[in-house]
Amino acid sequence: MKADKVTLTDALARRPVVLDGGLSHQLEAAGHDLGDALWSARLLADAPETIETAHRTYYAAGADVAITASYQATYEGFARRGIDAARTTELLRLSVELARRAGADAGRDVWVAASAGPYGAMLADGSEYRGRYGLGVDELERFHRPRLETLAGAAPDVLALETVPDTDEARALLRAVRGLGVPAWLSYSVAGGFTRAGQPLTEAFALAADADEVIAVGVNCCDPRDADTAVALAARITGKPVVVYPNSGEHWDAAARAWRGPVSFTAGRVAGWRASGARLVGGCCRVGPATVSQVADELSRE
Repeated sequence: MKADKVTLTDALARRPVVLDGGLSHQLEAAGHDLGDALWSARLLADAPETIETAHRTYYAAGADVAITASYQATYEGFARRGIDAARTTELLRLSVELARRAGADAGRDVWVAASAGPYGAMLADGSEYRGRYGLGVDELERFHRPRLETLAGAAPDVLALETVPDTDEARALLRAVRGLGVPAWLSYSVAGGFTRAGQPLTEAFALAADADEVIAVGVNCCDPRDADTAVALAARITGKPVVVYPNSGEHWDAAARAWRGPVSFTAGRVAGWRASGARLVGGCCRVGPATVSQVADELSRE
């Protein structure tokens, strides 16, 4: 009889855990056009098998955790496409099931993180990288709670509250996960020592220090160089395991519609993040299976 799977919380106490890379990166590499307001969430309705394949590829590369395709999947966003609430609930639950099925044959303990992106991701206008939407904490909590309830009902191992641009949204998300019975990580998108909205990271990380639901705090969808300092700060401020999954380091040139600049996400950085307190390490935009494999190799070193 197979032993019960170790919880992600217990795994973090034992060793570093490898996150996957950018789901959109892998889907685009497979030839899918994600250039619309639903981004990768569109494929939940149109081609779910491609999402399962992408998850399977990351597990095969060494990822221990798959982050679901629900980042931009919201009741409001799907409603604009004529998809009703009942079908949206099905698609949100499907996002968890696809990741779970992809890991069924991994041959080791793997976990599913149900992604909940910020309010600005639903707007699909770039405001997820600015924050300060003009909404209060109560309004943001009302937006996030129904989706989080649905995702929690699908029994993921953790809720990934990710790419959070400001402290108001962090407060709303921390309220929204209370009582759901599923642990969460809280991950900010940052620039320098500040959230994208300009608040000091000391303030931002401190919000999660006493939140029992939060098992890890950190950063994602940022320059790897910004992650270097943020990891140590998150560990010091919260005393919790740190989650870090930055971008490749390249920058999008909107005029040329092309990625520019060197890749600064390297295996050498992973060792530094680990030494500073990182326990969940992976990649975000433009980080693919090859890099995840390098992360896994680096984290396996004693």
